[in-house]
Amino acid sequence: MTALQTLIQAVEQASEPAQLVAAVRALVAVKDKGAISTLIAVLGYNNPTAAIAAVAGLIELGTDSVQPLMEQLDEYNYGARAYSIRALAAICDPRALELFIHAATDFAPSVRRAATKGLGTLQWDLLKPEQAASAQQQAMQTLLSVSNDDDWSIRYAAIVGLQALANIPELAVPIQSHFERQIQTDSDMGVRSRINWAQQVLYQV
Repeated sequence: MTALQTLIQAVEQASEPAQLVAAVRALVAVKDKGAISTLIAVLGYNNPTAAIAAVAGLIELGTDSVQPLMEQLDEYNYGARAYSIRALAAICDPRALELFIHAATDFAPSVRRAATKGLGTLQWDLLKPEQAASAQQQAMQTLLSVSNDDDWSIRYAAIVGLQALANIPELAVPIQSHFERQIQTDSDMGVRSRINWAQQVLYQV
């Protein structure tokens, strides 16, 4: 049995919460992409501390984690789904665009919030120019829709994402027009303040 297999087995056989956390942290520390599937499985365990450690490990492994996270997304456990999307959002790989768009309408607020953050942080320069333009439009339309979510924190995240997209010349006008409307109608003071701050930054550019 290899050292990695031993670490994976320790995660799978952990019988106590603290033991699981320690095993996950030890597995994360080796920074081996062979641990990815096990770390994804941990996201579905009922242990938030272990899940957060697994998310950190998946993020550290970067683009190697993207495809497995997308393929092994848990359709039944919304907590695991939210953790997976949080990891993808932090990695910022545009391959996750369609997943984020779909997850932005998830029934679980934690999933919607993670997907919304992901849409605002994608690395568009990883796409070919013709692909990037279409992808940016899709992201903008989704964020415009999400900015009407019932949950103020998700609307807030949408504003952050829209501000980032507004730096793209082709998207600036519709986003700024949206901000002008939403700042007049949004019920939450925090969201209105975030729109105001975004407008100040954008108008200075």
